[in-house]
Amino acid sequence: MSIVTEEDHRWMRLALAEAARGRGAVEPNPMVGAVIVRDGVLVGVGHHDRYGGPHAEVHALQEAGEAAHGATLYVTLEPCCHEGKTPPCTEAVIGSGIARVVAAMRDPFPRVSGGGFARLSDAGLTVQWGVEESEARFLNAPYLKRLSIGRPFVTAKWAMTLDGKTACHSGDSKWISNPRSRSLVHEVRGRMDGILVGINTVLLDDPELTARPGGPRCPTRIILDSTARLPVDSKLVRTARTVPVWVVVSEAAPPQRVQALQAMGVEPILLPGSGPIPIPELLDELGRRGLTNLLVEGGGRVLGAFLDAGEVDAVEVFIAPTLEGGSHSFTPFRGAGVARMTEALRLARHRVSVLDGDVSLSGQIVRPWWELTDGA
Repeated sequence: MSIVTEEDHRWMRLALAEAARGRGAVEPNPMVGAVIVRDGVLVGVGHHDRYGGPHAEVHALQEAGEAAHGATLYVTLEPCCHEGKTPPCTEAVIGSGIARVVAAMRDPFPRVSGGGFARLSDAGLTVQWGVEESEARFLNAPYLKRLSIGRPFVTAKWAMTLDGKTACHSGDSKWISNPRSRSLVHEVRGRMDGILVGINTVLLDDPELTARPGGPRCPTRIILDSTARLPVDSKLVRTARTVPVWVVVSEAAPPQRVQALQAMGVEPILLPGSGPIPIPELLDELGRRGLTNLLVEGGGRVLGAFLDAGEVDAVEVFIAPTLEGGSHSFTPFRGAGVARMTEALRLARHRVSVLDGDVSLSGQIVRPWWELTDGA
């Protein structure tokens, strides 16, 4: 078996960058990138660019053509070996004459999970995996979470002042962040399956919760509203027949209020109990409804409830260079919180940039389903 070299890592990083180009377009499938290298020269590159479309390996093989014979295929996820919406990639790889396959990670999907590697090895190809596996798992964390526990990947988003306020004491929050930051928020929204806020945010701001301009996905608007207070004349309800709105209610919601919202095109989700909406049960239901990525935009009680439930997986934060002061409760997270600083969550991957004076910080938190396995 050949030794994994620094060149292997370099080509895999290129494949990972290619895979990321599919973000928002391929879910609930994983993002996958592939590059083909022969005698140190890149001869083919591709990524999975749309749900139900050709896989990354197929795109790369088409670009490489005859040059694939005897080459090395670098792919960010184990090639599929089953018939799904597309034919098995393993057969295309074998038929192309590829001599060596280097993968970042095994696909945990039960119909693949090692079977792709076994099929390639049985056909005489050299197979290695585990190259840049950590980065591959971070890239496909939403896919891994939904496959592992059936819940969508939760990104918490908020904008705040330099002293940590998300609104003035009056509740006014327009605008904390600048136009460039708000434009980036719309890009993030356009990659999501759902955008969630609490009813107090709706009553205060009357938001639309849409991506403008639209992105690769049209996210469902989801409102936590245990007693069905969502106004029938709100922007959300008035547009519910154009962009879906789900209102999550408890058994305490008056039936006539729920029926009035239904008549306007809003879909209710009834969860057991008469108290606050239980976050784990909600995420289970959203997973059953097919959501892979969920953006939670607030307010502080809602974000705090997700944090207390251990269900914040990533953050998108915008910090304005302004100071507000005051001792009011308009802060990003409320809820119970932690008792000791050592218990606070820490981002394992983060990126910081400056957007016309605002500081943008995004990052992810390590979760159990991302644990590495030993490549072979």
